[in-house]
Amino acid sequence: MTKATERPTRQPSMADVAKAAGVSAQTVSRALRDSPNVNPETRKRVLAAVEQLGYRFNNAARVLSSGRSHTIGLVLLQSGGYYSRSAVTAGVEAAAGAAGYAVSIATIAGLDTGLMERSLSKLADQGVDGIVIAVPLISVTQKMEDITRDIPTVTLDGSRTASARVLGIDQQEAGRVATQHLLDLGHRQVWHVSGPDEWIEARQRRQGWQECLAAAGIQAPPPLEGDWSPDSGYRQGQVLALIPDVTAVFAASDEMAFGVIRALREGGRSVPGDVSIVSVDDIALAAYCSPPLTTVRQDFYRSGAAAVAVLLQGDDAGAESVAPASLSVRASTAPPRSS
Repeated sequence: MTKATERPTRQPSMADVAKAAGVSAQTVSRALRDSPNVNPETRKRVLAAVEQLGYRFNNAARVLSSGRSHTIGLVLLQSGGYYSRSAVTAGVEAAAGAAGYAVSIATIAGLDTGLMERSLSKLADQGVDGIVIAVPLISVTQKMEDITRDIPTVTLDGSRTASARVLGIDQQEAGRVATQHLLDLGHRQVWHVSGPDEWIEARQRRQGWQECLAAAGIQAPPPLEGDWSPDSGYRQGQVLALIPDVTAVFAASDEMAFGVIRALREGGRSVPGDVSIVSVDDIALAAYCSPPLTTVRQDFYRSGAAAVAVLLQGDDAGAESVAPASLSVRASTAPPRSS
C-alpha cells in the first residue's frame, strides 16, 4: 500500500491505554491525575503504556491530569423537600461562584444505588474538583466508595462513604429535642409523622423521638409515615384528627407539618389549643404559617456554602461536621388543656 492510499492512523484512546496496561479506564484516569490510591507499580505500567502508544491527553484528560476543572459537582434528589433542595443549591452556587468555580448539577429520580453511581461517574468524567452529595441514600456501593475516595466529597446529611465528610445537624438529637419540648410542656404522649423509611434523616429523627419517649417511660405509638410533602402530612393529619387522645405531634418536616395543621383544623381540632405541633427544618415559610411553627432549625443555604468551603479549603474551613440541634419556639406548641 502506498502512502497516498494509507488511511490516517487513529489516535490511541484511554481505553487503548487501559488495555495495554491491563487495567480499567478509570484506573488510567486516576493514574494520570496522580491519585494517591493508585499502586506505584500500576501507575508505572499506565505511564509506560501512554508512552508506548503515544497517547495524547484531550482537554478532558488534561483536566483530570491537573485535577483543576474549577467545577464542583452537586448531586440532588428530584423528589423530597422543594425548599430545602433549592436552598442547598443556592448556597453551593453562591459559595462556588464567589470562589470562581462553576457548579455541575446531577439529579437522580429516586433512591437507587445505580442512579447514584451513574451521577457520580458523570461528574468524575467531567473532572470536577469536588463533589457535594445532598442525597440521603443509605446503601453505598464499592463504585461510590472508589469515586468519593479519589475526589474530595462532602455529604449534607446524606449518603455516607468512608472518605466523605458529613455536614449537618445531629438528626437524632433533632428528634429528641422536638419530642422533649412537647413533654416539657406537659404532654403525656407524642405522635410522630415520619419521613420515608429509606431516608437516613427520617430514620434518625424517628429514633430520637422513640428514645426520648422511652427515657420518659412512655411507649411510642406507631409512627405515621409520609413522604416529606404537605399532601402526605395532610393525609396523616386526617388520621390523627380521628384520635381523640392526640394532644401533641412531632412532624419530621415543616412541609408535612403544614399538611397536618390543615387536616386537624378541618377535623375540628385547633392548633395549639387541642393539638401542639413541632417539626424540623425551619424553612422560611415556617414563621409565617398560621400559627407560626415551632421547629428545629436547619440552615440549608449555610450548609451548602459550608460544603463548598470544606472542599476548597479543607478541614481548616471552620465548618462544623455536626452542628447542634436548635429549636425555634413559636406559637404552634402550648401546654395541653388538661394542664
